[in-house]
Amino acid sequence: MKSILAIFLAAMTLLAVSGCGGHESAESASIRVIHASPNAPNVDVLFDNDTVLTNVAYTAGATRSVNAGVRRVRVNATGTTTTVIDANVTLSRGTATTVLAVNNLANIEPLVINDADSGPGIGQTRLRLVHASPSTGNVDIYISGPTDALPATPTLANIPFKAVSDPLTVAAGNYRVRITPAGNRNVVAIDTGALALASNSVNLALALDSPGGGAPLIARVLTQQY
Repeated sequence: MKSILAIFLAAMTLLAVSGCGGHESAESASIRVIHASPNAPNVDVLFDNDTVLTNVAYTAGATRSVNAGVRRVRVNATGTTTTVIDANVTLSRGTATTVLAVNNLANIEPLVINDADSGPGIGQTRLRLVHASPSTGNVDIYISGPTDALPATPTLANIPFKAVSDPLTVAAGNYRVRITPAGNRNVVAIDTGALALASNSVNLALALDSPGGGAPLIARVLTQQY
């Protein structure tokens, strides 16, 4: 069992985003903003007073290198001044921060995830999992080799909405993630099949609602290759 994070990459959809490691200067930090609110309209993203992303659709987003320090991050409905998220985010030098706009529109909120901006080394991969599906109750997550039977006990048990796993560094390779309702291993709601995790990469796996909300779940794996 080598991985614990590519979590419950929901069944049918797997999108991957890759980028380069490193910063433009020693004073900079990396920030990534992802639209993860299933029934919210497309959005614009502002850092301080600068619009850096426009017309961002559900599950989309981008990474920018910015000056370290406290930065104001706003999410507006596209083409308007209607702000649905307004948060101050502290960015330290040499860090990578992801800000997810999560939950349904009526309760949209920022979920800030901090990590080091460095790879785990050749032959290793680092994983984190985010339960970002507002329609899904607590789940159990089973992580195994790609052809293994469902393990007798979950790797992660009773995981709630908005939970973010601790970073896990494991050997690069192929894994399999299966998700069941918490306490019910007889219903496998999600089975990723073989999931390849590359050497010297950092992976953030998001479990998300379908556009508009609800099942079937979809997943996005954000991969930073170093």
